[in-house]
Amino acid sequence: MLTGPEYQELLELRRLVQEQEQKIEHQSHQLRQQQIQIENLTQALLHARKKLFGPSTEVTQTEGQMSLFEQEELLHSLRQGQEEIVITEHKRKARQPGVRAEMIAALPVEVERCIVDPKEQCPVCKSPLIKVGEKSVRTEVIFQPAQLKVRQYIQEVYKCSQCGKEGSEHPADVFVGGKVPVSLLPHSLASASLVAGILYKKYDMGIPLARQERDWYRLGLCLYRSTMANWVIRCSEEYLLPIYERIHQELLGCGILHGDETRIQCNREPGKKASSESFMWVIRSGREEAVQAVFFHYARSRARKEAEKLYRGFQGYLVTDAYTGYDSLDGICRALCWSHVRRYYIDSIPLDSRGKEISGSKGAEGREWCDRLFQIEKKLKAFPSEKRLQKRQELSRPVLEGFWAWVEETSAKYTANESLKTALTYTTNQRKYLETFLEDGRIPISNNDCETSIRPFATGRKAWLFADSPAGARASGIVYTLVETAKLNHLDVFGYLCYLLESLPDLDHRNHPELLEAYLPWSETLPESCRLREHRINKKCMF
Repeated sequence: MLTGPEYQELLELRRLVQEQEQKIEHQSHQLRQQQIQIENLTQALLHARKKLFGPSTEVTQTEGQMSLFEQEELLHSLRQGQEEIVITEHKRKARQPGVRAEMIAALPVEVERCIVDPKEQCPVCKSPLIKVGEKSVRTEVIFQPAQLKVRQYIQEVYKCSQCGKEGSEHPADVFVGGKVPVSLLPHSLASASLVAGILYKKYDMGIPLARQERDWYRLGLCLYRSTMANWVIRCSEEYLLPIYERIHQELLGCGILHGDETRIQCNREPGKKASSESFMWVIRSGREEAVQAVFFHYARSRARKEAEKLYRGFQGYLVTDAYTGYDSLDGICRALCWSHVRRYYIDSIPLDSRGKEISGSKGAEGREWCDRLFQIEKKLKAFPSEKRLQKRQELSRPVLEGFWAWVEETSAKYTANESLKTALTYTTNQRKYLETFLEDGRIPISNNDCETSIRPFATGRKAWLFADSPAGARASGIVYTLVETAKLNHLDVFGYLCYLLESLPDLDHRNHPELLEAYLPWSETLPESCRLREHRINKKCMF
């Protein structure tokens, strides 16, 4: 039997043990949370390293990969229940003779004859030689660097031989001068071809004005970057702006549009620091629209009011990411991009120390569901929109139902993978807009076309880094619009810009805006100098 002091001591020991157990449990919980946090940070680092140094393709590597679905029976039933779509097979042909001749068919030919010296004799008997034929040895392409030349306009002046003479009905002398083309930029050396060359180099080839300055100097012309920037701004505002505005108007009349926005630094934006971010808003027409165009709009912010201003008057479907600035715009029905969903799940796939995916993850399952939708779309690509809509109801809707069931089941389970939680939350919140593509066969399931049109801007931005002024940023938006729209319509970018700068100074478009129709990138009346040659379009070129 324990005495009073002994009993109190035992109670105190029990209390201390309980406190220690609670402390150990709390520390164990903290340790587990820290381990989870370390693992999430490690995965974020591995994914960031993979994006920097790994392959940039988003194509799923399926060679030798086992199915990652726990619901394999569901997937199997979906595949069995779907009608097979017969697509004509495309086999890569071996290189045929004459391809090289086709590559150089549009180039002028210069024949270099390798002749025998008339004084040369037979190396055997020293007799005179007689020409008996010739043969083609090889063909090569010669590069001639660009050259500059000066063009001076001399106006001839004529005087009437009768006016001003004594006894003439017109006592004053009459002079007549030859017609002089309108100057592109009065009191400057700028010509249409020179400015078009500057625009082409910067906005299509991605060469900033600082590098161009050195290149023009090499060709013999001392042309400062500040002068070139001034020419770009003036020509954009005075000549290219009307075409730019018409492209915007035509886009608002389409039924399907893509939308996105990307960052740009503008150093002298009033009320903002030089290092702060402004935005370039981008619109692209759907692939099946009659008007094929891209529109770049500079704005100092990413605020919703910019979207309202930019899309005012548009009635149709807008394919975007999940940015809330596009929510509830008048007359617009939103459709979200499944490529963004897929990227969320890719980012949630755990990687090993070598940056390789660890098989069997829920993130890989989510990606495979998305891949199934893209595989269906690939098969439906050649179908007319009405037939594509019908097939989507038959093929894509069951896949979507299975995917939503998988999302609900996976969300109900505990996971320490923060990236997977983000992917599941994003998918659940955007379900309504992710299903919009089932309403119209013209709606694409991704915003990849718009991102493709933004890529030249993003690539060029790495070279020129910033716009110095809002006027320069707006000018960049104008020129990028014309360049990317010209490429969509298979135009020669330099030829088209040169044609506009040669023609628009003489055009009275302010009083007769209908005259601009002939200068739009999709106009059938554009001269051949603006168009790419047919054989170059048929090749799988970079554009």
